[in-house]
Amino acid sequence: MIERDKLKSLFKSWPVHGWLGLGLVAIFWTMNWSLSGLRTHWTFFPLWLGYCLTVDALVLLRKGDSLLTRSFWAYVGLFLVSVPVWWLFELLNWRTQNWFYEGRQFFTNLQYVVLASVSFSTVIPAVFGTAELVSTFDWLAKVRPRWRIVPTQWRLIGFFVVGWLMLALLFLWPLYCFPFLWLSVYFILEPLNVWLGNHSLTHHVAVGDWRPVLALWVGCLICGFFWEMWNFYSYPKWVYQVPFVDVIHIFEMPLLGYGGYLPFSLELYAIYHLVMGLLYREGKRGFVQITNDPVKCNISDSVGAV
Repeated sequence: MIERDKLKSLFKSWPVHGWLGLGLVAIFWTMNWSLSGLRTHWTFFPLWLGYCLTVDALVLLRKGDSLLTRSFWAYVGLFLVSVPVWWLFELLNWRTQNWFYEGRQFFTNLQYVVLASVSFSTVIPAVFGTAELVSTFDWLAKVRPRWRIVPTQWRLIGFFVVGWLMLALLFLWPLYCFPFLWLSVYFILEPLNVWLGNHSLTHHVAVGDWRPVLALWVGCLICGFFWEMWNFYSYPKWVYQVPFVDVIHIFEMPLLGYGGYLPFSLELYAIYHLVMGLLYREGKRGFVQITNDPVKCNISDSVGAV
């Protein structure tokens, strides 16, 4: 009886956009895996939009607000920013050739750019929404302050220089330096965010608060699981050719390749807040709330230290 009452309560409180999300997932997951021939180029976006809306509804139930309910237009902005962000990684992959798309040959260049851009738009809202969902669970709230990384000026300069060095090595020796594809962007942009006064993960780790990092890591791994699972029976689809670690696959992805989702989540966070910092000097910086009680700290004194 108690369980039945809980289900009734959940049914009544489940948001409208959550029902829309579940419906999109049910319809387009079924279609994507049951139809033959070309289909993923038009099923991918509604499937992942459904995922994003479903996750957002779960966040709303668990914490009382969510990315979508916090600001509809800022939520739409996540989709818009996501497009050039993933094209950046496509550009880097042009050098490493770690993944390619089966079925690409059936589309003209214009068709490919348009359809791919629509699909790429779901990356950031999926990761940030899932990270916020992860942040609502008790295990993350119980994580106590740990190792602090104080952002001194020399440390930030070191990060910045190492980031550009990794990027250079990636282009010079892509066969051996391909992991830098998932590291270099963060090392370059995180210091920029601190110097420009944008929100950054440095604000949290400077006081030993690693909860946003953990939430992003777990959230991106969850998204990675669904990306790879839904991709497995798709067409067109992506396929990997990763040197040295192309063994023990979970779906198309080599097992060790899932480790790339960890720094990738941090890169998304850094890029998004760089863009928001450039567009809105005073507003919308607190839109993405990876923890329920984000740490506020002044790191200007630390940055000035040498």
